[in-house]
Amino acid sequence: MEIGYDFQKQELFNELQKADEESGGEPMPYLAALVCLSAFDIATHDAFGNLLGKDIYETYNGQYMSRDLASFIEPENGSSVDFKGKYPKDYLVKLAPKQLPVWHLVGGLDPLMDSDLNGTEPKDGYPVTLENWIKKDGLTCLKVKLRGTDAVWDLDRMVRVGRLGLANGLRWLSADFNCTVHDPTYVNEILDRLLLEEPEIYARTLYVEQPFPYDLEEHQIDVRSVSARKPLFLDESAHDWEFVRLGRRLGWSGVALKTCKTQTGALLSLCWAKAHGMPLMVQDLTNPMLAMVPHVRLAAHAGTIQGVECNGMQFYPEASLQEEVVHPGLYRRKDGKLDMSTLAGSGFGYRLEEINRELPEISGRFGSFL
Repeated sequence: MEIGYDFQKQELFNELQKADEESGGEPMPYLAALVCLSAFDIATHDAFGNLLGKDIYETYNGQYMSRDLASFIEPENGSSVDFKGKYPKDYLVKLAPKQLPVWHLVGGLDPLMDSDLNGTEPKDGYPVTLENWIKKDGLTCLKVKLRGTDAVWDLDRMVRVGRLGLANGLRWLSADFNCTVHDPTYVNEILDRLLLEEPEIYARTLYVEQPFPYDLEEHQIDVRSVSARKPLFLDESAHDWEFVRLGRRLGWSGVALKTCKTQTGALLSLCWAKAHGMPLMVQDLTNPMLAMVPHVRLAAHAGTIQGVECNGMQFYPEASLQEEVVHPGLYRRKDGKLDMSTLAGSGFGYRLEEINRELPEISGRFGSFL
């Protein structure tokens, strides 16, 4: 936690500033830098757990951390929250579940049923239509990608997906407008139409994700009217806890965490959000192979509003075949859930020695070192 935080706030920040000054052009986005850093940050957490012979989630406390949360994050002005003497363990689920409901991503171009097929779809043995995905994996949670620029299309898409889902055991929907909306009225009118015309679909819509531009500092939109209708979750905007604080001030109600923005940053955002009463989700950036493990473990320990989003098995399921041999429940959804019971040992519990994956040889100016 300390290495990850200090590197982000000092080295990474300084390097970005230096690169901006030298390039004289478009600066590298902070979010892009975090994504690049995340693999190294996650590896540092794993290494620390392995060094101690402990599950990494057993180390986020005063016994293994020399600095409390007050060294990393600050409470909202005027709140009764105090991070002195607090550690991440104080905001994590004490008994993390071994199974989680899993969300399936419904893309804007995804065919919903056979009548949507045009004959150009792949024939690779995996489902193509949403209806067949639901039947194969027992899906009960569907995240619907919307355009945010065509209200008629967006409403129709929510209705079509919702009706299909309800006919096949659907429990929950979420609506993802993908940062394309600039006026809360756009979202409000769609939600109000759903409430009036499709009350069951409205009731099953658990939350709305990131309709507005991700740069909160540049686009400080008052979104309280949306949050009054449905929980409104920061996603791309939640770079770190300071952006979460800004989002809360603007009326956002919840936070979608991602390990692809670093484990360190996700944990600090988690602690800040929970301390200030904000619900959580853990969203995917298509995490294949080992990346799936810290992703789902964060969701299990975060205590999300409902399960975890995982779409690697939709987009490239065979990328993780070697890992699937050791952790079958992680890479194949069954009855709408993921099973993490095979994870064990120190660090993130990868069980690397049992995974038969050959790493490519890496060479450079220092010669081959694998």
